[in-house]
Amino acid sequence: MGSLLHRSFWLRSLQASLLAVAVCFSMGASDAGSRFDNLGHRLMCTCGCAQLLGECNHVGCPDSGRERDELTAAIASGLGDQQILDQFAAKYGVTMLAAPRTQGFDLVAWIAPFAVFAAALLGTILLVRRWSGISGLRAAAELRSDPATASPEEKERLDRIRRETGAEGGF
Repeated sequence: MGSLLHRSFWLRSLQASLLAVAVCFSMGASDAGSRFDNLGHRLMCTCGCAQLLGECNHVGCPDSGRERDELTAAIASGLGDQQILDQFAAKYGVTMLAAPRTQGFDLVAWIAPFAVFAAALLGTILLVRRWSGISGLRAAAELRSDPATASPEEKERLDRIRRETGAEGGF
């Protein structure tokens, strides 16, 4: 009975915590100011300063004020976030979007860096395996070679290696 009450207490505590987190994250989500900040950080200023629209702060920017006013008007008109982004992309070009879209050819911009990294990692792994395989084969061949069947030059080389490394009795 005590275990059941204990488990019920923890279950209710977990539910209350999840509810509190959900409420905290949803507060201000539909607020016009938070939408302006969110969308302003998803668009680029078109003046050529390479800053986000919400952060363009250089003196005398000819475009950021007008674009911010357009963004405020679009939010006030009730358009959705994706509709606003599409509207700005249609008017100013897709270079105004801070991140490429995840559809069509723009998807290559998301996939290419990971694909290049994976190919480089695979190439490096294969190269290291090949190098270690070649040296491993040589070492194994030397260990398997019978000193009695080795040529005189090979015996001399092995003796010199043993003397210089102090490996008289093997490893």
